[in-house]
Amino acid sequence: MAAQFPSLERAQPPDLRQLVRDIPDFPKPGILFRDLTPLMRDPLGWQEVMRRLAQVCERLQPDLIVGIESRGFIVGTALATVVELGFVPVRKPGKLPGQVRGVDYALEYGSDRLEIQHDALADGARVLIVDDLLATGGTAAACAQLVEEAGGALCGFGFVAELAGLEGRRRLPDGQPVESLIIYS
Repeated sequence: MAAQFPSLERAQPPDLRQLVRDIPDFPKPGILFRDLTPLMRDPLGWQEVMRRLAQVCERLQPDLIVGIESRGFIVGTALATVVELGFVPVRKPGKLPGQVRGVDYALEYGSDRLEIQHDALADGARVLIVDDLLATGGTAAACAQLVEEAGGALCGFGFVAELAGLEGRRRLPDGQPVESLIIYS
């Protein structure tokens, strides 16, 4: 006998903010961590995230979705599936096979590197960069630089949540649309 699944349609969309759990003092004292895993676990909430990000895609018309390691893979592959576009991962060093392009970028205390397969965007595809959270903006800005160096045409950013007090938008390229579904002041 086949399993019965409930309808995912609801008259009132869920309040996404209510599905995010606040965890004080994680990963270290003084930090308030915004845990999106309860939102991902809620099928109606996650469907609403995808519906709203699909609207962003409709406005910006990307050819490809680029997701930043690692939670950007969760958001990006789900979105790419919903809007029927390809997905391209941007990863930490040494994780992608074949030739890669990379960009080094500064962190608050040190540096890091992102990589993409060298031919992933060689055709000048319009790219929407997605991730779960916009905080200081350093990783997203580095990803934007990498997309452009790899031959892609950046058309914007999509985030599930944003910590506005950290002013991450200021680090992103001027004139690029930035859409965040939940904004924490």
